Amino acid sequence: MASTFKIVPSSGNLSAERFKVYTQRNLHKLPHISSLSKQQQFEIQVVANVLPFRVNQYVAENLIDWGRVPDDPMFRLVFPQREMLEENDYGIMSGALKKRKSKPELEKQARIIRAKLNPNPADQMELNLAELDGKTLEGVQHKYPETVLFFPARGQVCHSYCTFCFRWPQFVGDRALRFASTSPSTLTRYLIQQPQVSDVLITGGDPMVMQTHHLNDCIQPLLSPELEHIQTIRIGTKSLSFWPHRYVNDVDALDLLALLEKCVRAGKHVAIMAHYNHWRELETPIAQEAIRRVRQTGAVIRAQGPLLRKINDDPRVWSRLWEEQARLGIIPYYMFVERDTGAQAYFEVPLARSWEIYRDAIQRVSGLGRTARGPSMSTSPGKIEIQGITEIQGEKVFVLRFIQGRNPDWVQRPFFAQYDAEATWLNQLKPAFGKKEFFFEKEFNKLAQRPIRKS
Repeated sequence: MASTFKIVPSSGNLSAERFKVYTQRNLHKLPHISSLSKQQQFEIQVVANVLPFRVNQYVAENLIDWGRVPDDPMFRLVFPQREMLEENDYGIMSGALKKRKSKPELEKQARIIRAKLNPNPADQMELNLAELDGKTLEGVQHKYPETVLFFPARGQVCHSYCTFCFRWPQFVGDRALRFASTSPSTLTRYLIQQPQVSDVLITGGDPMVMQTHHLNDCIQPLLSPELEHIQTIRIGTKSLSFWPHRYVNDVDALDLLALLEKCVRAGKHVAIMAHYNHWRELETPIAQEAIRRVRQTGAVIRAQGPLLRKINDDPRVWSRLWEEQARLGIIPYYMFVERDTGAQAYFEVPLARSWEIYRDAIQRVSGLGRTARGPSMSTSPGKIEIQGITEIQGEKVFVLRFIQGRNPDWVQRPFFAQYDAEATWLNQLKPAFGKKEFFFEKEFNKLAQRPIRKS
């Protein structure tokens, strides 16, 4: 497609780079890998045989402080660590590698370990699926009435992989765990029959790995008159951090910007749902230029990310992140609780501490940074926010509310859980004040046909 987008000139060193990626197969070619010991390199290989690993040269050269490895937060964000697997599972996989087991044997063992890591949390496989003409739609999820998620098959990788990512099953080559659609037309047909849907989220993986003409195939139908009820087009992406050249120097960068601008001119609200975990991701000139160009199209950038132990579990990191985002014109959107999947045990922060970090960070920023909501758990019943910790009638409790729910009537209704200093997820919390269940449990348990909490 011919680009019509006009760039407002910018200063600074924005020279092009050729995209180059490293995985477990060619990790030895990464220029910085020699700074790691042989044991550290082996540990990366072990974990990378279970959880996905992929890093590109931009991230390696611009975002990681190799003088601080392995404690550098950006290094931990993209390079697997031994403790991301349980010790027994690590021992089994490392033993298999030392014995030079065949690739099929390694993959068989990896599948056994992955099955224990809750591959698709929050009942995505069971409760989020959409149907058209009596058949389940591949690559489409519909959890909340007004929002539909679309997973285009060509967008089911990322420029680099985050070690905490709850979408890790998309990247391990197991079709049974993967969401992907090769047919945008079926999405269009589905949306025509769902007039209550106002938002479509194109997600992955990362849709911004797609060439612009393929992304256009997904987006163009959303601009048709018959889908006038679609008001917002969201695109979930880490590209502004992991490959900002996508908007500046890639061969179809101008086409991509023109596509975003076309959607805005068509009357759609275009929301780039950008994933940021640390303020360092905002520092490079090329990252700031990418942000500037996206905003020039009329699209809005909203930033979200989880609270992660050993990476950003410090209120100063979050306040600096939100301040920088506000300065650059990005809207702070969500602080998430690390999901109950994959390497959760490595990254999880107790809910009580999560709320303290959020509170302390919010207190440090101006009103423009206080748009960030959280800490929020993306649970099967819905997005549940920890609003605070207080004492009521002599009992110390968590104050909770639904930001979003499977039943819209649950939203904004406060409820209370017994204080638990160690709890890291909803299923570890118990109702306060002697109640046997939370107000939504009976309805949800009937829907899911299983209890939500551990007995």
